[in-house]
Amino acid sequence: MTENSSLLFLLPLIAALIGWATNYLAIKMLFHPREPKKILGLSFQGVFPKRQNQIAEKLGTLVANELFSMKDIGQRIEELSTQPEAMEEVGKRIEKTIRGKLISAFPMLSMFLSDDMIEKVTNLFKGELEDFMKASASGLAVKMEESIDVEALVREKVSTFSSDKVEELLIGFMEQEFRFIEKIGAVLGFFIGCVQVALVLAI
Repeated sequence: MTENSSLLFLLPLIAALIGWATNYLAIKMLFHPREPKKILGLSFQGVFPKRQNQIAEKLGTLVANELFSMKDIGQRIEELSTQPEAMEEVGKRIEKTIRGKLISAFPMLSMFLSDDMIEKVTNLFKGELEDFMKASASGLAVKMEESIDVEALVREKVSTFSSDKVEELLIGFMEQEFRFIEKIGAVLGFFIGCVQVALVLAI
């Protein structure tokens, strides 16, 4: 086997290295350089640092419209405040108060408050309290929707992130995906190198 033939069979490994390095650099260029750099008269800057404000605006709109609306939160608060389990606990607390504190404070009431009467009074107060809690939760939901701008909050928060923070967040939950992209670059490079070797040998 000649020296040229030996070098030829190194081509897939070289191509794999180039494929891996290309994808590695592409991932790094998502975050670097932090500030615009001029090379040969051309300005370069990482994708995320360059478009951070646009990303913040898009993310704020997405969160507010699709993921986290104050209207949904208000409805959830209203549901939780009057769910059967909660109202059952409220009823028990009302009955306990009537039997304990109310009768202790006014002993003569024990002559009129039979178990049946206590149950009726408890249900009456529980019903009134449930209506009050629904109205209060509904009013709170309206105030939350009027006073809290989720879109603006998300936009402001993301736009003030440092570039280091953005990189840390994205790599934190996409590290495996980035590593996969690097490996795919190596695999494709190796495959292309093998194809080139096969073509050269076929000639």
